[in-house]
Formats: sequence, structure tokens, C-alpha cells
Amino acid sequence: MAHFGATAHAADPVSDPAFPQEAPFARIDSAAIAAVTNLYREVLPPGGAILDVMAGWVSHLPPEAPYRRVVGIGSERRALAENPFLDEWRIQNLNSNPILPFATGEFDGATICAAIQHLARPGEVIREIARVLRPGAPLIVTFSNRCVATKPIACWCLLDETGHLCLIAQHFAQAGNWAKCCAIRQRGPVSSNRHQPAIG
Repeated sequence: MAHFGATAHAADPVSDPAFPQEAPFARIDSAAIAAVTNLYREVLPPGGAILDVMAGWVSHLPPEAPYRRVVGIGSERRALAENPFLDEWRIQNLNSNPILPFATGEFDGATICAAIQHLARPGEVIREIARVLRPGAPLIVTFSNRCVATKPIACWCLLDETGHLCLIAQHFAQAGNWAKCCAIRQRGPVSSNRHQPAIG
């Protein structure tokens, strides 16, 4: 499992065939989910306001963490409505409109879980995430080695895990408002899919 990280410098449902219709949860196993939750536990600030980008029906946040506010933004109304971690949510197709409907510095941390490969304009979205985070707040991007060939952006399926990390690093560089990026790879048992996180 790898993590890529950086810290920031200072409606109706939308139909989009590029966005997954099933939850990212369905494509990662229990060991990967546990690793994501532990990462969130270590990095996201307790008591903070957290933004879950490309959110689905579960956010994998540590259930004991006393977050002040958890907001999801995604494209599936039903999934967002069923997510027990969310205090509020917004419907938005980030491939059509990457501008986030939040104030500058509104959040203390953000996550993108098993969904970065579905963004058609990832640099713009990551730039916007930096804007809505307070200075120094983390963005955690996690991704799986599983690939649904008809749904990720075309180049994703042509790359290996190292290539995925390099591609995400390029997204952060393109955004232009991130610093202190890091990547961590964790490998599970052979029977388990590997899940790659990136901390931004």
C-alpha cells in the first residue's frame, strides 16, 4: 500500500459514465480498508472539519474519532445519503465542474479514497482542495491496484503501481499550491489487493 501526501499552502444527481456507479469500497478488501482507516486515524486531526472528495456510501474514517464536521462531495445522491459518516453532502460532477462549493480554508483535512483514477481534471480538483483546506492541512489520496478498465481515465490502466504514484505526483505538481508531498507503499498478503495511499 502506498500513500502519497502533501500539505496545502495557505441539486440533482449527475450522470457521468466516467464516474463509478458502484462504491469504491466494493473494489478494496478488508485489509486495505483497515489500512486506510488507520492512516486516517494517524493523519487527520481529531476535532477537525473533514472533506471526503468523490465520496460514496462509506468514508472509512475511524468511528471513534471526534471530528467536528464531515462533508462529502460526489456524484451519487443515494450513496451520499446512506453514508453514516457524513454530517452533510453535496452532489457535484467534478469532471464537469472542478470548483468546490466551499470557502477558502474551511476544512482541516481531506480524503480521496479509491477514486482519483476517475477524475478527468485531477490537477484542477487538487488545486481546489488546497484552496478549501487551511494552510498545512493534509489531503490523503488512496488507491487500489485493482482496475476497472472501462471506468478509470485511459492512462491509469497502462501504468504499474510506481507509475500511479508518479502520475498522482504530477497531479499535485500541476495543481501548483502544494508542498511537502510524500508517498508510502504498503503491501499486503498475496491474497489481498494492495491499496496505495497518497498523502497530500
